[in-house]
Amino acid sequence: MKYRKFGKLDFQSSVLGFGAMRLPQFDRNPANVDEDESIRMIRYAIDHGVNYIDTAYPYHMGRSEVIVGKALRDGYRNKVRVATKLPPWKIRAHEDFDRYLNEQLERLQVNHIDFYLLHGLNKAFWHKLYDLNVIHWAEKAIADGRIGHLGFSFHDDFKAFKEIVDAYESWTFCQIQYNFMDIDYQAGTRGLHYAASKGLAVIVMEPLRGGRLTHKVPTEVNNLWKSAPQIRTPSEWGLLWVWNHPEVSIALSGMTKMEHIMENVNIAERSAPNMLTNQELALIEQVRKAYQKMYPIPCTNCGYCMPCKHNVHIPYIFEMYNDAIAYGDTTSARIYYGMLKPERRADQCQECGECAEVCPQQMSIPEWLKKAHALLSPRK
Repeated sequence: MKYRKFGKLDFQSSVLGFGAMRLPQFDRNPANVDEDESIRMIRYAIDHGVNYIDTAYPYHMGRSEVIVGKALRDGYRNKVRVATKLPPWKIRAHEDFDRYLNEQLERLQVNHIDFYLLHGLNKAFWHKLYDLNVIHWAEKAIADGRIGHLGFSFHDDFKAFKEIVDAYESWTFCQIQYNFMDIDYQAGTRGLHYAASKGLAVIVMEPLRGGRLTHKVPTEVNNLWKSAPQIRTPSEWGLLWVWNHPEVSIALSGMTKMEHIMENVNIAERSAPNMLTNQELALIEQVRKAYQKMYPIPCTNCGYCMPCKHNVHIPYIFEMYNDAIAYGDTTSARIYYGMLKPERRADQCQECGECAEVCPQQMSIPEWLKKAHALLSPRK
């Protein structure tokens, strides 16, 4: 495993972090996690040098923190740094900060969380938490030993990112969405460089865009990868591109199968800052442009919009819509859409807007659902 300096701290983090947001499931119910396999995977990662485990309050409907806690028994807790996140959308009053943190400590079965994040900050969430004096609260939690260091994950534009970074001098780290498709999206490359210039460790989430850069690679993209002087898998290209940036401390991967961990550990061991040649970077730029023509909905399948209170299966519908556009195969997409229970289809959306409020990509989900239903509905 390769390690990098974590911002200003005297801590060398593994370049690969285990993201516990996409643990193996028995079905499409995010709460129905294969606990034994998840624990086996987490421990395999730790045994192979991963020393940063990331979870959050809502992941897998609350099951993720519990499973991570179980995985860290038997001495594994002492081998890693644990990160979890405060859910801003659930905070109503200052007292809620303690309530959620204490619940998370109980779920994880620990008395100390190494890295605590304000989850999914955008401008509105940040102002809400700031007005409730979250910084003063967090400093007290650090002083009493429940938190080691404070950071935030982020989903908004660069202006909001800069405002948040500048608002508090003692941020230790931040977590941004970054991959070769998202260089100008949200914080983007400017945010990466700005945070690093302020001494923050930068953790990258969605380095493979929720697996979109590795699953069902379109023919045009696959041909581009095959044209490279050195043949690599799509996962290898994507991860090495992220690790090519010396400002990145950790790339978080949400790994759902043991094969994913084994592959990513292997790639991490071959990573290095500034290792890609100009020719290779030019090839990745070609791939970026090819993808940009294909996927209209910027969904990463993070699941924040779920469960929909009207039972619409939002991420699955968007996946079918994007695949139909990317592969030019509406026939297959309509067949799969028709297999959805009628109460789970896009036309059941009541446009309440709750999904859009928590969407990290800030998509107008109800509008996209209308477009998806129009395209995917079986033709009469």
